Amino acid sequence: MTVHGIVANVAIEYCPPIPIGLPTLAKLAFDGADLAPIWNTLADRVINGMSDTAALIDLSTIAHLQGRPADRLALQSQALAINCVYRQPPAAEATRSIRLLAFMAPGDFMANIPVEFMLEGSDVNLDMVYIVPGAQLPRPFPEHDIALVAVAESSANQVVLREIAATVKSWPRPVLNLPNRIARLTRDGTWELLKSAPGVEIPVNARVTRATLVQIGVGSEQLKNFLAEIKFPIIVRPIDSHAGEGLAKLDDQVAINTYLAARTEHEFYIAPFVDYRSKDGLFRKYRIALIEGRPYACHMAISNHWMIHYLNADMRERPERRAEEARFMAEFDFDFAVRHASALSAIAERFDLDYIPIDCGETHDGKLLVFEAGTNMIVHAMDPPELFPYKKPQIEKVFGAFQSMLRKRAMELT
Repeated sequence: MTVHGIVANVAIEYCPPIPIGLPTLAKLAFDGADLAPIWNTLADRVINGMSDTAALIDLSTIAHLQGRPADRLALQSQALAINCVYRQPPAAEATRSIRLLAFMAPGDFMANIPVEFMLEGSDVNLDMVYIVPGAQLPRPFPEHDIALVAVAESSANQVVLREIAATVKSWPRPVLNLPNRIARLTRDGTWELLKSAPGVEIPVNARVTRATLVQIGVGSEQLKNFLAEIKFPIIVRPIDSHAGEGLAKLDDQVAINTYLAARTEHEFYIAPFVDYRSKDGLFRKYRIALIEGRPYACHMAISNHWMIHYLNADMRERPERRAEEARFMAEFDFDFAVRHASALSAIAERFDLDYIPIDCGETHDGKLLVFEAGTNMIVHAMDPPELFPYKKPQIEKVFGAFQSMLRKRAMELT
């Protein structure tokens, strides 16, 4: 039964497997809990029934949280070979709820929007459909009111995005985050989209082979052929790397050889280094989510080092930095969002996505310095409230905007 296009709570004949899920397991790991008892229980379930794919998915998640990528891949592949659809039921009772179908790609946490976090505690029924390259699509798809392409851009996911694009050409329900627009979000593609955006500073990202880096290192290839500037330092990272994996600042040609000696990848991005430290000598990085074009503050990290990640920025140990982040969130709508209104509007327009987070800073002349954009950036509410009392209300605001978008768009066909 439907009410104004929204599905009322009724019994569902087919129920996909229901894992414990990423939010619960990630929170336990984040808080330092021992996951071994859960692992053992899940392993027993698999031993006693090889078709228990929900247990396999949870085991894969735990393996990833414990830093065992090979086990994560094997367990997930085993699960997806049997079943490609998994459910996160609504957590809240409601007379009206919506059914969301999320197209997902196989992979680790960076392969998709962490949509389970965005819906935690909501009345949204989430069905996650994994699109495995070369495998048949599940038929029929679960009944739903709205679909979301949760697959993030990566080299591996380009194939998945193309397959989804062909699948949703004439989809009977609204589809958020169209796959052809996500596919543009390579680092060099992002630069192409934003290089002329007003109020935006984005360093050129050039894609080069390992052989080319070697040639730059020995002087047989010139840096100016790839970057606008011919001087060091430069930033280098492997293709598809995230969370600082393989990211380095190289101060001269000799540093290239040292860097490559520790890496095995065959392709890299290089970019000029931008010194974005503030007057107090500290670096500040902001995570902003654009939801239906409107910006929302997700976090602010402050560090002595140019390569900032929230977990390495000493935010837990520095009350003055937490106080600054609290002010940033409290004043965001009439300070940061106003100062960078033209830049944020241009970014939203050029990406043309319903949901897209960005990581950014500020240049010395007041421009918005864009580091990267990707739908897979994690936005969560796991930080301890006793240390971060200001974060939960702000993240709930972000989640609320995301869920309101789903509800509004689900009613489009009524």
